[in-house]
Amino acid sequence: MIKNRSAPALKRGLTPSAAMPDHRGLFISLDGPEGSGKSSQARRLVSALRRAGYRVVFLRDPGSTALGRALRRVLLHTSGRLSPLTEALLFIGGRVQLVEERIHPALVKRKVVVCDRFHDATIAYQGFGGGLEVPWLDRLGQRAIHGVMPSLTIVLDVATQAGFARLHRSHDRMERKAAVFHRRVRRGYLRLAKREPKRMVVVDASGAPEEVRRRIWMIVARRLRLAY
Repeated sequence: MIKNRSAPALKRGLTPSAAMPDHRGLFISLDGPEGSGKSSQARRLVSALRRAGYRVVFLRDPGSTALGRALRRVLLHTSGRLSPLTEALLFIGGRVQLVEERIHPALVKRKVVVCDRFHDATIAYQGFGGGLEVPWLDRLGQRAIHGVMPSLTIVLDVATQAGFARLHRSHDRMERKAAVFHRRVRRGYLRLAKREPKRMVVVDASGAPEEVRRRIWMIVARRLRLAY
């Protein structure tokens, strides 16, 4: 079951002309600041869902379409400077393709979609972190994807310094941004979760990975009972 906010928005003339139809699958995203372990936990969740017999589509945003992979190289590995607005528009463009090409078809087939990052990441990074106007960016991003949003977003929270201490590899372009930027990103996620408590659930990711995995599964299992 996913939230589709396009119908009321269409009446106000806020979205493109063709709205997405209703869906019957379950859309879950995992998000959070750097070093929170969201990608590893997303893979663990997908494995658990498949063992439980669910048909699962595992995606990352950007990266799970040809366009997304190209944009990922530009956004994370280019040496040139990109403004927050440029970043936001590129992320949103890739997300439109991801929704149309992968997410919507999977949900229509009643599959579970698990996505490593989604719309909230743009609000946290380019909005709270980069200084773009958050309400405007939120409206723009949701209009572009016809209001297709996860039913459940798990925000894995970890302190900025602790998260970066976990990154035992070379940093990508986003990770190289200043610590003050990443602290704003973390605060942004927490503010978003406070604003949307029914959709967004914050999980303390500072503990052992197995403990975090169990907490995530408990949250997801409750939503599965409601959705299926």
